[in-house]
Amino acid sequence: MTQANVTDAATGIVAVDTQTGPPLPEGLTSDDLLEVSRQMILVRTMDERIWMMNRQGKVPIAASCQGHEAAQLGSLWAAQKSGDCFLFPYYRDLALKMAAGLTPRQVMLSFMGKEGEPYSGARQFPLQGADLPRRIIQISNVVAAGLTQSVGYALACKMMGDGTVTLCYFGDGASSQGETHEAMNFAAIHKLPVVFICENNKYAISTPQASQMVVGDVAARAEGYGFPGFVIDGMDFVACYEATRHGIQHARNVGPVLIEMKVERFMPHTTDDDDRRYRDRDAVEAAREYDPVAVLPAQMVERGIATQEQIDEFRADAMRQVNDATDFADAAAPPDASTISDHLYV
Repeated sequence: MTQANVTDAATGIVAVDTQTGPPLPEGLTSDDLLEVSRQMILVRTMDERIWMMNRQGKVPIAASCQGHEAAQLGSLWAAQKSGDCFLFPYYRDLALKMAAGLTPRQVMLSFMGKEGEPYSGARQFPLQGADLPRRIIQISNVVAAGLTQSVGYALACKMMGDGTVTLCYFGDGASSQGETHEAMNFAAIHKLPVVFICENNKYAISTPQASQMVVGDVAARAEGYGFPGFVIDGMDFVACYEATRHGIQHARNVGPVLIEMKVERFMPHTTDDDDRRYRDRDAVEAAREYDPVAVLPAQMVERGIATQEQIDEFRADAMRQVNDATDFADAAAPPDASTISDHLYV
């Protein structure tokens, strides 16, 4: 873990956790990092199983989050510890949704389109719709659509004076859409409490970043709207947590902020994509050296926070949960066809 490149604006002090030695940001403990390791392992096991089920013809489509886990969990933990946050994720945010409380059974019901699917009643793409108990809305997988929706939510929160900060997630490809400009410009004008989080994996499906934009960093665009932009190592959970924590403080007290989290996409764009046609396999494999699902648990063991036996048990427990979820969803019935018109008209 490296220290985040954003420090406390008021004091410049980073809290120190004596159990780990290296400094940890305010609000994080060694026990938190252990729980994050467990969550990462469970999410990765689920993601791999979903991909496998697609190849068996039981999951129609999926967008893998492998390589994005630290960015999603770091920002989520900051939101949970800060309180009064609402999330607008995008279609690759499985880690965020599971860590927010979605169970493995619910995840598999969604990807297999079975009765009991929690977001849309199996009427939408996997995990798209609304999860209001967990303060999450993802209406669709239309690229960049969530930005304008999240800004509208942030405007409503400001008008109501309830103190909520909205976190909006999107990829580097979405940053090239007109809705991104509209959302950021509007948020800046009205000083809305929103944190824009770009999970930049360097590819918009098969289009590399250099073919999408001339600037090297998406975060550089924030200056044009008059609010701060930061570039963060998205493979580092602690860096993502700390940047988001400060971003939430800024959004709540001042206005919008853009955080670009540089991540790797280890898998193709979706299960329908073949990234061997446009990506260097050696580069993909080299990036796995920084895989947060491998790096963070290894650091926990190296620093004496966890034993290898604990990490192995996390993996075994994750496999048990995913096996149970697979069997449960596989045996579940499809939605009752008679309900197809439910929730369409008043």
